[in-house]
Amino acid sequence: MPGLARRRPGFVWLLAAVLVPVLLAAVVISIKAGPTEDDLRQRSLEALDARGITGVRVDFSGRDATVVVPAGADAAEAQKVVAAVDGVRTAHSNQQLVADPTSAPSTGTAEEPAGTTSAVPSAPPTVAPFELSRTDQAITVHAVVRDQETKDKLVAEVQALLTEGTDFTDQISIDEKTALPNPTALSALLHALSTATGDAAIKYDGDKVTLSGKVADQATKATAARAAAAAVPGAVIANELQVPAPPKPQVSEACQTFEARLARFNAENKLVFLSGTDTVNDASRASVTKAAKLLLSCASFDVEVSGHTDNLGNPATSLPLSQQRADAVKTALVKLGVPAGRITSRGYGETRPVASNSTSAGRIANRRVEIRVL
Repeated sequence: MPGLARRRPGFVWLLAAVLVPVLLAAVVISIKAGPTEDDLRQRSLEALDARGITGVRVDFSGRDATVVVPAGADAAEAQKVVAAVDGVRTAHSNQQLVADPTSAPSTGTAEEPAGTTSAVPSAPPTVAPFELSRTDQAITVHAVVRDQETKDKLVAEVQALLTEGTDFTDQISIDEKTALPNPTALSALLHALSTATGDAAIKYDGDKVTLSGKVADQATKATAARAAAAAVPGAVIANELQVPAPPKPQVSEACQTFEARLARFNAENKLVFLSGTDTVNDASRASVTKAAKLLLSCASFDVEVSGHTDNLGNPATSLPLSQQRADAVKTALVKLGVPAGRITSRGYGETRPVASNSTSAGRIANRRVEIRVL
């Protein structure tokens, strides 16, 4: 028995050397066997669903979560819910990096395998569809504004635009998230509608703003298009507003028949000259007076007075002579009251004969001035 007692301390140390490593290994294994990323992701999504938060993606790197929320969702609330899940060490949001401002959000999805990434587009703010319409009986406003003050101001503007016998159909609601970002533009659209003749409407369907109906003029049409673009930045603008065509000026009977009467004048009346001169012969002076009366009967037409010669001279002298003849007739017409600005004089020399220069009668016919509409 005394020998057994002496051996007992060595036995205790041997037992400790065997059991301590085993216990340490069990502790390490227990730590490593914590919750997996898939388990944490699933429990996080369940916690979000329980709080009524949907459309959120949660990615894990170990026990660190990145919460990706869609446009319009409360990123801080979603992050808070995920951070409270048992086993989650930290939770970050792609809208507000609270735990670590230097870390970038993950681009994976809860449904994708680990390591898979996909782009997360930055969605523009959602603007609710709206419609403004005007008829002879009513103005209707179907729109979303951000607060009661904005609505009250808009209602007051509509009421100021109402005419006797016209009603206001108020379909204005309040929602800060989907409200028009620029209520001033909505006012401009209302004023553009107030100038419309007959039915008119401005409608935004979530993608395109369509303007239809009739307005007074091009300036109003352009102003309405600019206001629509300001109301929904980035939207397609379909400006289908119609502007009445300007009334055609009434044409007097004298102007309706002017060209036919001028053609008849040229056929029946001759403006001919003495050979080698720019002096109208005696037989043609009465024709100049008739030409002035014809031009004064209709001020809507400008004319050319063209001078011509026979071929007895040479081009070096005939061209300036023909110009002198045209200028002489223009001067005579101006003296008789025809505005000089309506008359262009031009000489053509011997290049445009109307008869043969081989006879005396032909040469007389070629020494002429003609009047034509420009």
